[in-house]
Amino acid sequence: MRSLAASIAFLTRIPVPGGGHFDAGDVGRSARWFPAVGLLIGGVYVLLLRALTLYLPPGVIAVLIVLAEALLTGALHMDALADMADGFGGGHTREDVLRIMRDHAIGSYGATALILLVALKVTAISALVQHQQAVPYLILAPALGRWSIVPLCRFLTYARESKAVANHIGTVELVWASLIAGAVASLAASWRGLVCWIAVAVITVWFGRVCSRRIGGITGDTLGANVQFSESIVLLSGLILS
Repeated sequence: MRSLAASIAFLTRIPVPGGGHFDAGDVGRSARWFPAVGLLIGGVYVLLLRALTLYLPPGVIAVLIVLAEALLTGALHMDALADMADGFGGGHTREDVLRIMRDHAIGSYGATALILLVALKVTAISALVQHQQAVPYLILAPALGRWSIVPLCRFLTYARESKAVANHIGTVELVWASLIAGAVASLAASWRGLVCWIAVAVITVWFGRVCSRRIGGITGDTLGANVQFSESIVLLSGLILS
């Protein structure tokens, strides 16, 4: 399916047929599959966990899972979080924030955000592995994280003048993405999965409002940053619920 291939090519480094020939419209229409791509990534995490559980301690497994995220996605959303932190932390006006986010050099805010993110993820995953509760949340985190992109694109305007992917994501994509996310949440962790989905929705609404006030909408960097926020809240929710 062309739209599924476009979503995989956009969100990961996994080679797909025609991966270099998708335009913004193709990727926007493929947003309905974003949670499914997250499910695919989560499946890789679970396979890695199963393969290493008998040989390595939980902390090392957690580091390798975070490393797998960086390799599978090209650290796409980690880089976005760093750029967003630098922009929102160092910019005083809308123009300042957008200018700083466009500069891909990592400043002190971005470096701090990345360190805290990796520390949080490694610690949370390690604890979940130690308590044998990691599998559902390793699936939920990437699936719901990538779902969060779709409502932000649907309901907020793009802060830059460009032919962005976000401009091609509409109600149909949101409905399909939500159906897939809901199915993943309920099948992976029953009511706990739905609680995680609600937590992701809440943080997405909050961050969307922050973006609207600061820069008048969203950018690719803020979308990627919210993916990381959403994944982190799922892992933290998993610790609380477990």
